[in-house]
Amino acid sequence: MFNFFNAVSERDAKQMNPVTLAFVGDAVYSLYVREKYVLSADFSAGTLQKLTCGEVSAHGQNALLERVFPQFTEDELAVFKRGRNAKKPTHSKSASLAEYNNSTGLEAVFGYLYLTGQYERLNTLLNEGK
Repeated sequence: MFNFFNAVSERDAKQMNPVTLAFVGDAVYSLYVREKYVLSADFSAGTLQKLTCGEVSAHGQNALLERVFPQFTEDELAVFKRGRNAKKPTHSKSASLAEYNNSTGLEAVFGYLYLTGQYERLNTLLNEGK
């Protein structure tokens, strides 16, 4: 049986493919942004979609990265660099290569923190984006 919120060890998370960490981090960040807007006002589904698109895009994530990057721990910086430099199976049509690579690195950090159960730290970084 699978248990939601079942943390893995930091050692195991560090051994995961950084693109896999980014895959999880993308979902975590998307859910965070969606929940933030759903709980802030009674928006229509169309408005919610428009509001979230800008934040979860590579361009939007780069803006967040500029604010949180100076706060990264050594471990987070290492995960970010692995994610940023990883060979990815796809590329963005609407973002520069640098933006896409940086957003993948940021998502890898979010995935790492989520999977290792570091929810307080994840929340701290996510709330810096406000």
